[in-house]
Formats: sequence, C-alpha cells, structure tokens
Amino acid sequence: MIGGLGWQELLIVLVIIALIFGASRVADLGGALGRGIREFRTEARGDEEEEAAEAAEEDEDEGEEASATAGDGEGSNEGSRSG
Repeated sequence: MIGGLGWQELLIVLVIIALIFGASRVADLGGALGRGIREFRTEARGDEEEEAAEAAEEDEDEGEEASATAGDGEGSNEGSRSG
C-alpha cells in the first residue's frame, strides 16, 4: 500500500493518532486535508486550462504574423524584378 505499510499498520497508526488528538480533532484534520486536496486539484486543472488557452493564443498570434509576413514578401519580390 503506502510506503510498504499494510492495512493493519495503517489502522494502528490511525488509532494512535485518534488517541493523541481526540476523535473530533482527527475528523477536523481529515476534512481539512480533503479540502486541501480538492483545492489543489482544482488549481492544477485551472493551470492546465490556462496553459492550453495561452498556447492557443500564441498559435493565433503566430498565424497572424505569418500572414503579415507573406503579404510583405510579395511586395518585396516586385521591387527586385529585373525586367
């Protein structure tokens, strides 16, 4: 399981923690831990979505620059004709 600990060892650790802190305090700690994990996952997903949006914006910007450069290239070819 976790770090080579089986379910029996985890149960013993949880009982010792409950004896030290008290059952109500352990429940509060578990709730806080759950909220923290949930918030972390939300932020991690938000970062992925922001990165995807930024990448899409960069792709659009590169596409606009490429079309502007292509238009400039046509004009410069006309001036270099020897004819």
